[in-house]
Amino acid sequence: MRRNIYLRTIPIEEALTRVVERLDRERLVGVERVGAERATGRVTAEPVIARYSSPTYHSAAMDGIAVRAAETFAAREGSPVRLAPGQGFVFVNTGHPLPTGFDAVVMIENVVMDGEAACIEAPVAPFAHVRRIGEDIVATEMILPRHRRITPYDVGALLSCGAYDVSVYERIRIRVIPTGDEVMDFTSRPAPGPGQVVESNSMLLCALADEWGFVCERVPPVSDDPEALAEAVRAGLESDAHIVVTVAGSSAGSKDFARATMERFGEVLVHGVAAMPGKPSLLGVAEGGKLLVGAPGYPVSAVVCFERLLYPLACWLSRVEPRSKQTVTAHLARSVPSRIGMVDFVRLAVGKVGQRHVALPLSRGAGSISTLTKAQAVTQLPAAAEGLEAGAEVTAELLCDPGELARTLVCVGSHDNTLDLLADLLMRHTPAIRLASSHVGSMGGLIALRNDAAMVAGTHLFDPETNDYNFPFLAKYLPNLPVTVINLAVRQQGLIVAPGNPLGIAGVADLADGQVRYLNRQRGAGTRILFDYHLAQAGIDPSRVSGYGREEHTHMAVAVNVGTGAADCGLGVYAAAKALGLDFVPLARERYDLVVPTAYLGDPKIEAVLETVRGGEFAARVEALGGYETAWTGRIMEPGMGLPG
Repeated sequence: MRRNIYLRTIPIEEALTRVVERLDRERLVGVERVGAERATGRVTAEPVIARYSSPTYHSAAMDGIAVRAAETFAAREGSPVRLAPGQGFVFVNTGHPLPTGFDAVVMIENVVMDGEAACIEAPVAPFAHVRRIGEDIVATEMILPRHRRITPYDVGALLSCGAYDVSVYERIRIRVIPTGDEVMDFTSRPAPGPGQVVESNSMLLCALADEWGFVCERVPPVSDDPEALAEAVRAGLESDAHIVVTVAGSSAGSKDFARATMERFGEVLVHGVAAMPGKPSLLGVAEGGKLLVGAPGYPVSAVVCFERLLYPLACWLSRVEPRSKQTVTAHLARSVPSRIGMVDFVRLAVGKVGQRHVALPLSRGAGSISTLTKAQAVTQLPAAAEGLEAGAEVTAELLCDPGELARTLVCVGSHDNTLDLLADLLMRHTPAIRLASSHVGSMGGLIALRNDAAMVAGTHLFDPETNDYNFPFLAKYLPNLPVTVINLAVRQQGLIVAPGNPLGIAGVADLADGQVRYLNRQRGAGTRILFDYHLAQAGIDPSRVSGYGREEHTHMAVAVNVGTGAADCGLGVYAAAKALGLDFVPLARERYDLVVPTAYLGDPKIEAVLETVRGGEFAARVEALGGYETAWTGRIMEPGMGLPG
């Protein structure tokens, strides 16, 4: 099979223009009549004209009495005008028709009754407190213009003026076809094995389409077979869908048939956009005029294709402007690289630190679907940039409610499984606090505090000279920043090994011959510093350790690599080994602390952390993980305390 080669990627804006110039939306998207009561979100295809005025009669705007204004002109305080019932006034309630012959309303609180007569001490002007015919809407007036997205408020106006049915464009209908031999249909609740993945991109698109106001239909996955894919696309084009989307197979692999299939049914207009992720996206037009989209298979790439290409094109077909998201200015907590010539979409966790927003760049992998869940915003690095340094100012396009940012606690530093427990319990706080954490190692956390890029840093830095934790490093790296150190837990670190410890690993000495494949933590991580300390104690040069240069950023990532055979061992916490059913060779007890700038102790988010970690539920759940001690959990630490016991 001939591979698809990208001859030239083009900017997203050029890709959209190229497709819009070839689509005939007048022919593709029809018009229908719908009841106004169910028209919310639809787009008007023609102006909507009022059949009736609103209100349709002169009506009382207040509870009181209807009067003839001219008969009240002589009224003065202390010299009231007396009006007889029936002839001089009539009682009315708000919304009642104004009785014939009367032209004003006096509020009931301004009326003094003298027997059956009403006394008025102040004059009223003609039509005072009266809603006149057509005051709001006059029959034959235009209520809504063409190409207006109908809001819930519009529905009330339409019904009140008798526009019971409106002409609207059809909802954009999308047929999505997942592809690939490796994908498993989620509807069968499968348990994927090696080389298999549960197909989710199609339902991600369906969920987005529902949010956008479009209709999306998903068909079962199609195998990597050109004829099977062609048949699925043919069925999509013969359906009532306006857009047919294939998911996966748009790149340059030997089993990527999306482009060839698109060429069988129409013309490929775009293959490759200058964006990362999302580069392999395909756009074309079928012979019948329908839009064809080939989305990449990796989830984050697929989302870029859906949001940056499919969505604006579907909006154009619908005759509406794409909804714009709110933005905030944020400062990057760490540096972000990018490729020149490509717009780079970087997903961010965002929280407020002091008076400014801080953004934590999330994993950049196109297959990192978890970043879609964790992200609160996304920023675009321009094609001309070679990346941005830590502290750089970016425009963050929000994916969440802006109010959530003020309730987001930015934590940068070392990874620990107890942070997940803390995050869960903080979300049960009132108001809920979201913990946004970036695992850059203990040293990275201290640097973030120094740069005012975090409110909390998780650290477990051991100093062999003082036999103490964290404080010697705080004195060196944060000499001018008053901080408070709070213990989260004391934990057991050791070598995570395969079940049964088949290689008989007993300690770091067994790594000296280079036969054991080790998986390290990143530079600056407290776990790596601990490992280097034990290597030095054993007289082992790091260059002798096979895999010393291979790095992961979390204990769980180390454990899963050992569990799948990608590594023989790695240093991590006992809880990670226990969670995945692995064996564990104890190496050291250590103290894991949270470091907080003292100036932030009064912040409600920090107060919520202290309240949570000092509660019994947190300690109980931490101990249930295994390998943790909570005797000092929530306690303020002082220099020289070392370890309990």
